[in-house]
Amino acid sequence: MTSPLRAAVIGAGAISLEHLPFLQQSERANLVGICDLSPVSARIAARRFDAEAGYTDLAHMLRQALPQVVHVLTPPHTHGPLVRLCLEAGAHVVCEKPMAATADEAQELLTVAATNKVHLVENHNYRFNDEVVALKALIEQGRIGDVCEVDIRMALQIRGEGSRFADLSNIHPIHAMPAGVLHDFVTHFAYLLNELSGGADWQRVSAAWSNHGGGELFKFDDLDATLIGPNGAGQVHGRIRFSCRTSPDVFSVTVRGTEGQASTDIFHPFLEVLGPRPGGEQLTPIVNHIVNGTRLAGAGFRNFGQKLLQHGPYHGLSRFLDSTYEALQADQPPPVTPQHIMAAASLVDRLLDQEARL
Repeated sequence: MTSPLRAAVIGAGAISLEHLPFLQQSERANLVGICDLSPVSARIAARRFDAEAGYTDLAHMLRQALPQVVHVLTPPHTHGPLVRLCLEAGAHVVCEKPMAATADEAQELLTVAATNKVHLVENHNYRFNDEVVALKALIEQGRIGDVCEVDIRMALQIRGEGSRFADLSNIHPIHAMPAGVLHDFVTHFAYLLNELSGGADWQRVSAAWSNHGGGELFKFDDLDATLIGPNGAGQVHGRIRFSCRTSPDVFSVTVRGTEGQASTDIFHPFLEVLGPRPGGEQLTPIVNHIVNGTRLAGAGFRNFGQKLLQHGPYHGLSRFLDSTYEALQADQPPPVTPQHIMAAASLVDRLLDQEARL
């Protein structure tokens, strides 16, 4: 059997609670260290997740624990120097999104990785969620024909009471990114749009960034963007929509093609497929209603069970990490490649470009 890879984590904050259970349980990883500026946080996390040691100094951890893979889970504005230090120490890096503030910064880090003959991987976890995997399979099977439109929408109460983004006494570091709080989500939109559009070449990009709630804390709390470009089979229209004023919270993804359409919601998992059915054109609407109604009812029971099992919206992370570690063990390219990373980062840059602003 292939030996497990020596893994370490930088940052023992909230997002680490998504990564650390995988590292604790996976046969592909041996958790050798957790580093955090807080010695208490590092010590408690190391004890809880069976790490060999806790550290407060990254350079010390790299020298002593000799990790082969390091997960960088700190706030985005700190990623650059931490990722670079790990890469130059000869470790592969799994970095939380957004990996960098701009595409140029992302390319600089990828160049450091290539120079040191190691892999740098950005977390594109929603690509690996059950519902998105199923949606991609429908596209690849030709069930909805050639892709013509991809629509991604999120409603999230980022300004609501209790939101970690709205706490004036402990300002979240994501506010310092070019898109402010929305930078925490726009990377997800970009890689999903690229993946589900068949790698469309977005030749026209228009984006309306707004701060409907006002005030100086939030740069933006609303985004409405449209994109148009070819994917090899024809022109594709993309749509990205983020709102903090509508309820309930949703993260919907719809793909429309020449033969039908398919939709899901990552926060409320289900899969709806509308397309030609046995029985001809007259019976197709009835069959679609029956099939999708039955599927929706089943999804309700499954979602209830998944909540009990804590199988939440972030469940794709384990599949992403397992595939990444499997590739690293086999000395193969990880499932999120430099091309995926740069395509997403470049799209975010274009959405933020003043020339694309509405």
